[in-house]
Amino acid sequence: MASSTAGPEHRNRLDEHDVSRRLLDSAATLSYDPVTEVDWDTPLDKDFHGASPEWSTLYGTAYWGELTEAQRKELTRQEAASVASTGIWFEMILQQMVLRDIYAKDATDPRFQWALTEIADECRHSIMFARGAAKLGAPAYRPRRSVVELGRAFKTLAFGETAYAAILVAEEVLDVMQRDWMRDERVAPFVRTINNIHVVEESRHMKFARDETRRRLRQAGPLRRRLSAFVIAVAAYFIVTSMVNPKVYANAGLDAKRARAEARANQHHKSLMRSSCSGLMEFLASARLLTRPALALYQRASLI
Repeated sequence: MASSTAGPEHRNRLDEHDVSRRLLDSAATLSYDPVTEVDWDTPLDKDFHGASPEWSTLYGTAYWGELTEAQRKELTRQEAASVASTGIWFEMILQQMVLRDIYAKDATDPRFQWALTEIADECRHSIMFARGAAKLGAPAYRPRRSVVELGRAFKTLAFGETAYAAILVAEEVLDVMQRDWMRDERVAPFVRTINNIHVVEESRHMKFARDETRRRLRQAGPLRRRLSAFVIAVAAYFIVTSMVNPKVYANAGLDAKRARAEARANQHHKSLMRSSCSGLMEFLASARLLTRPALALYQRASLI
């Protein structure tokens, strides 16, 4: 009787270890060093965009139609740098949450070793994004102060499925847009390389985040699941709405007030964001994390 009761739990642990071992093997086989892979030395060529123009927050608006090609390229460079800076901000939150989660746990466990590998990846990514933003000629964009402080609280308090599902949100949204940018020959070659590195290595992180979210939810009751769904949605809202800093418009030489107003009303960009999150929403639905309050936040952020 005892062995039959313990059987499923033992099989789950074996499956989890197997996933982590495969991720470790993948990291050993296919990982990049941005220091040598990215062309940092060639000066910035301003004939290139920083991101696919279709992903600009102004693309499709009346203001976009009035911009010169040089202004459009400068705007996408500033927006790409802002997205990179937001990525750094959340990667720092991610690293702290993962370190706290594995603190004092079994170091021989493949999940422990994969978690450290993911943290090492994120350290390299943050440095890569920082150097990329600087090469694009952008300042250090940061979320507004209130969001930074909310992030400080989140990284301290979030645990289990709330931490790993929030990690997944940030990674999924970046993944879709960067897949477009890395294939787009209008985008600066060094930016395309950065995006390719991030897409390849983050695919492993997303696999781990999905598995950890499912694992942490196995024993979750209805109340915990509803609370987690809401916290994840709040995190998603602030991550997504912080991606493009409003200062990008002034730094690109545009009328900031008009640009912000047209960006807020841009249905094309909202449609792109919704399409980029379709896979994420399917996963959250399968995990029963799309409650009514959560859905309201995702709709407000144009993610659904």
